Amino acid sequence: MLSRTAEHLYWMARYIERAESTARLIEMGQRMAMLPGSGARDEWRSVVMAAGAADLFGKDDRITEPAAVRALLLDPANTSSIRSCLSKARANGKAVRTALTREMWEALNDGWRRLETVDGDTAALRRELPDILDWTRARATLFRGAAEAGMLRNDGWDFLRIGGFVERSDMVLRLLDVKYYVLLPETEVVGGGRDHHQWTSVLYATSASRAFHHVYRGDYAPWKIADFLILNRAFPRSLLHCYRETGVHLDRIARRYGKRHDCHTTANVMIARLEDAGMGELFRDGLHEFIGEAIRVTGRLSSEISRAYHF
Repeated sequence: MLSRTAEHLYWMARYIERAESTARLIEMGQRMAMLPGSGARDEWRSVVMAAGAADLFGKDDRITEPAAVRALLLDPANTSSIRSCLSKARANGKAVRTALTREMWEALNDGWRRLETVDGDTAALRRELPDILDWTRARATLFRGAAEAGMLRNDGWDFLRIGGFVERSDMVLRLLDVKYYVLLPETEVVGGGRDHHQWTSVLYATSASRAFHHVYRGDYAPWKIADFLILNRAFPRSLLHCYRETGVHLDRIARRYGKRHDCHTTANVMIARLEDAGMGELFRDGLHEFIGEAIRVTGRLSSEISRAYHF
């Protein structure tokens, strides 16, 4: 496969995943903002931080919901806004049109101009926002389903999947990073209504609410939710699952071409660490420190993949 084709498929998957994750973060922000005292805690700042858009706001600015939503949904200056991500995903797909199935292309192309017509007016945006967020998630789901059902299991499939899982790893880590003090709430609210609401908001942002309840039956202990999002082997958005899938597809490429690179070592070292670790160990050694290190490792992994396959 040509390196530029691999690059387009890899980044197309990342942008689709990022658009969906940003839609989920906006919904999380709305849930958090409903809590008493949310304004004092500047919940929307944590949302834009998780989305990698904090530099669009001043350090001392109070970020309101309309400002955060415009930045994360429509702002062309934000390269990770939903509008920017869907536009770049389509551009990457157009560059490798022959590598996609008809259904994949239609998922990228149909209605892609929808956000171009969205009015940034506060009232109009508030009215349309639920439909837009639902539409964004549906686009991502449709694209992944079309790829799963119709794409050849060749290099293109592997690079597409690697891109999606690397982006998903990065997003869950950044969410955990900015919500670290939600994971370890102040003593007076542990087990209270606000604590429960914060937990469920984090779970909704990762589409984990139902799966978490199936495993832990609604016991929202901090270590259990951290364990679920980091170490659960069966949940498709956990860090361990994402790294294992990334490793599977990197190994497939390595076997096909008979050559391994630094990215294979980085992925396998992280997989081994996650498989051997228990949540007690991560809390004991410092959960915040682990999350920060894992973010750096994930960024390095992406760079190593690019270098290895020349894009």
